[in-house]
Amino acid sequence: MSALDLSPAPGAAPARQRVVRHALTETRLLVRNGEQLLLALVVPLGILVAGRVVGGRLGALETLAPSVLALAVWSTAFTSVAIATGFERRYGVLERLASTPLGRTGLLAGKALAVVLVVVGQLVVLTAAALLLGWRPTPTAGSALAAALLVVLAAAAFVSLALLLAGRLRAEATLGLANLVYVVLLVGGGLVLPLSRYPAVLRPVLELLPTAALGEGLRSAATGTVLGWPLLVCLVWLLLGGLAARKVFRWTA
Repeated sequence: MSALDLSPAPGAAPARQRVVRHALTETRLLVRNGEQLLLALVVPLGILVAGRVVGGRLGALETLAPSVLALAVWSTAFTSVAIATGFERRYGVLERLASTPLGRTGLLAGKALAVVLVVVGQLVVLTAAALLLGWRPTPTAGSALAAALLVVLAAAAFVSLALLLAGRLRAEATLGLANLVYVVLLVGGGLVLPLSRYPAVLRPVLELLPTAALGEGLRSAATGTVLGWPLLVCLVWLLLGGLAARKVFRWTA
């Protein structure tokens, strides 16, 4: 019978396991944060219910519901990530985690996976709520696939812009600016209101925004129509935002 070996054998967990566990931790932190929960679910649900109560003032439910889904993606992938990352950088959390076996790549991968988990949860809850309120989308297989791809590209673009903001400014400045950008594009970025509701002179400019691209793309997909330009706009923003964030992001405050 072989002897029992109780000697310590320290070592890091496999890379995939490290990323998954960090993603789950990030997800719990996002969900437990009251301000982030307000942005992620309370505000979108409130707009959905308000749209149902006041009727057509906020648009028909057929256009309002996909607009609210777009808002949810924007809230989590940009505002929540920017604020959380800004304060993590301020308090040295990013620097400490990056020096562990998780590393910078694992840290960013965990954050990205956490955003995916939260966004999927948001979309499930908000879609169920919209269906209960009477929303009846008519997507095709092609439009559903295009919508899924658009959400991925838009979320990635928003995260890259959030990291660009949080990786350069002080945490307090990031907090204020992220909330300001959130409100401005919520109202005037083609996110909740269709582009047809804006003055014609502004539409060509708004079409270049990733928020308008996501909103218009999801509204069209819900009716079975596939638009190509929203995918292109979000892809361009992802590439530009990613390159800029990689160049200017600072891990320490």
